[in-house]
Amino acid sequence: MALTSGLDRDSRPLSESEAEVYVASVCFKTGPPGAVGVEIERIVHDAFNPRRPVPVAEVRSVVAEAEIDLPGGGVITYEPGGQLELSSACGADLPAVIQATRRDLAGIDDAFGDTGLSFSSVALDPVRPPVRTLDHPRYAAMETHFDRSGPAGRTMMCSTSSLQVCLDAGLPGNGTGSAVQRWQRLHRLAPVLVALFGNSPFRSGAPSGWQSTREAVWLKTDPSRTAPVPDSEDPPAAWAHYALDASILCIPTSQGSWEAPRALTMREWLRGQGPRPVTGADLDYHLSTLFPFIRPRGFLEIRVIDAQAGSDWEAVAAITTALVDDEWAADSAAEACSPVTALPDPMTTAARDGLADPVLATAGQVCAEAALGAMERLGADAATRFRVESFVEQYAARGRSPADQRIDDWRRTGRFSDSAQRKEKGQ
Repeated sequence: MALTSGLDRDSRPLSESEAEVYVASVCFKTGPPGAVGVEIERIVHDAFNPRRPVPVAEVRSVVAEAEIDLPGGGVITYEPGGQLELSSACGADLPAVIQATRRDLAGIDDAFGDTGLSFSSVALDPVRPPVRTLDHPRYAAMETHFDRSGPAGRTMMCSTSSLQVCLDAGLPGNGTGSAVQRWQRLHRLAPVLVALFGNSPFRSGAPSGWQSTREAVWLKTDPSRTAPVPDSEDPPAAWAHYALDASILCIPTSQGSWEAPRALTMREWLRGQGPRPVTGADLDYHLSTLFPFIRPRGFLEIRVIDAQAGSDWEAVAAITTALVDDEWAADSAAEACSPVTALPDPMTTAARDGLADPVLATAGQVCAEAALGAMERLGADAATRFRVESFVEQYAARGRSPADQRIDDWRRTGRFSDSAQRKEKGQ
């Protein structure tokens, strides 16, 4: 079936079959792997009063007044609870994106250095309740939608931060390096990434009992849009089916509320059960409201990793990229992750227990060592190699994650650890 494009497709009504073909065709753009991108979210605190909410307007004001230069080509945006997000420009390879992101983050850190605001070292706000401070109809509708099923959605929106790594989908076909292989391997790798990089062990002022409380929150948020896409030999078709069966989060309008009819799915809307016919623009917007473990956006967006303290984002991004893009490391990871699939609920186990689970510990250690061995092949510079080596030595090699360090710091100091950031500044 031929698809129209541009303004005509954006504005004219779509059929269900057109929507399925469109979603499957645009979300997996196959080609040789290599390009890398990162998205780094940071929770913002008042350094002198960590319990004070810091509104988006205040964070935005710091950025505007500092006239931050982003020489690496990244873009700053804001999340509903006041989190700052840096989305990198797409790099041709791992070294390119890391070098560009270092430069952009240096500008951000300089701008915030003397403002009295600081960035959290953990991926879920350890003390403040979730409060939305970004006034936009998308987020108002999102809040209403999630509130219908409990507090997890609001917490996810306003109190969490992640590190997202974006990689090419892969080659056509079903062989080595193909989009099918990379997609399937990434889903088996996802629990190991959660266990290796868990960095959110607190909630409501105390340890939560989870290594990644952020991931625990996501697991409780609207599974029609956050659960993994079902395993399939035809990932584009599986993704199209998933997308059309997901509930509508909001319907953009030129005025008034963006709230969608309760429990309406995209498939039902395409079949005429919504307030008006579905357009291509509606479908594109709906895709932007889906948050599975791995989201296909032409490239593959890995969404299961906790935000990290200080420069640890660099080691985590490099390790993750190596386990997918380096052929030897990817093969080693695939073999190591195979036993993880036998766990009753791999993602919940990973979020709760991290590397304390022996199956995940073994897989995590093999993956970490394989990634470390891939750094030279990926062209990583000396600084990246040092940071990866230090991260592996401090955490995975000892069966620990960053969450374990955060807990140790809290027990020693009574503070929700900023130790990694102090070390990064040489304090």
